Amino acid sequence: MEAPQCSVASKHVLVVDDDIELAITYQALLQLRGYQVSTAGDGAQALKLVLNSDVDAILCDLSIPELAGDLFYIEVGRARPHLLKRFIFVTGNANDPLYETFLKKVKAPMLTKPVVFDHLLEKLKFVLETEAACAK
Repeated sequence: MEAPQCSVASKHVLVVDDDIELAITYQALLQLRGYQVSTAGDGAQALKLVLNSDVDAILCDLSIPELAGDLFYIEVGRARPHLLKRFIFVTGNANDPLYETFLKKVKAPMLTKPVVFDHLLEKLKFVLETEAACAK
């Protein structure tokens, strides 16, 4: 049975990365595909956005200031547990023992930098095409 198709036009993606140029690049590319996109340069700012707005998916670097990606994930889980299945981690540190254990535990999609944008779009489509993501 196929997953339901969701319109991306109304989907809000939060991009969390301390590399501002990269975050803006993701934002521009995703907006060209019809997504609404917000950016945050650190985990604390990202958590405020999650708490104060409707977010459908989160594209998150692991190594970010204020609240690292793994800790940000835990905090989001406390406040908005439905979003835990809508995380995509983007990192250059996947083999770091700290993050390697975390990534195996959470089983969230992970992309290694530099990211092929088509792969990012595939992962994003995957996390959004669920019954819960479409029902709003």
